Amino acid sequence: MSDPVEEARCEIVRVGTSLFARGYVHASAGNISARIGDSHLITPTDAALGFLEPGRLALVDAEGEQLTGDRASKTLTLHRRVYAADPTARFIVHTHSTHLVGLTLGGVWRADDVLPPLTPYYVMKVGHVPLVPYHRPGDPRVADLVTARIAERAARGTPIRAVLLDRLGPVVWGPDAASALAVLEELEETARLWLLTERRPTPLAEPELAELRSVFGARW
Repeated sequence: MSDPVEEARCEIVRVGTSLFARGYVHASAGNISARIGDSHLITPTDAALGFLEPGRLALVDAEGEQLTGDRASKTLTLHRRVYAADPTARFIVHTHSTHLVGLTLGGVWRADDVLPPLTPYYVMKVGHVPLVPYHRPGDPRVADLVTARIAERAARGTPIRAVLLDRLGPVVWGPDAASALAVLEELEETARLWLLTERRPTPLAEPELAELRSVFGARW
């Protein structure tokens, strides 16, 4: 019988290696976690995501107490709170992706939508992404802000899959690693397009958005 913790270890290492190889992460910036039942597996603090070792990942119990591995990432509280706020979340990725951090430095589209609905796939695969004001890395107040954004959007019938931390990059989540990565990649590439085109493109209009909602169930 397969061990879900060992499977999660391998998945986190695979995702970290892939993100590093494709330039989504650098040095020791960013972190990855997975929820296994009531426990959480997360990358260690200051770990280089491209060179993770399965046995050194931090395993944390339901109360937040570390069981094994190197010292857990300083963003453990944020990860645990996201999992608690969104029961569908099983995998979280936080990166300092270049174009998304650059977007916060140059100014996002709007505080409740960091990017406009530029492409149909951004609308369908990512949806609304609010900005979270700057706080130092690991500041526990960020968890309060993120969970408030999750609750606000859920109440409006447009649940979110990601937030953008000012100067620190995106935090994305999903029911599995593939889903979280799909959101991250589409989000980063849309930021790249927006910056490359010097913020000139006209967003999709309401009739086009309504069609995406009707045909594909887009959450916009």
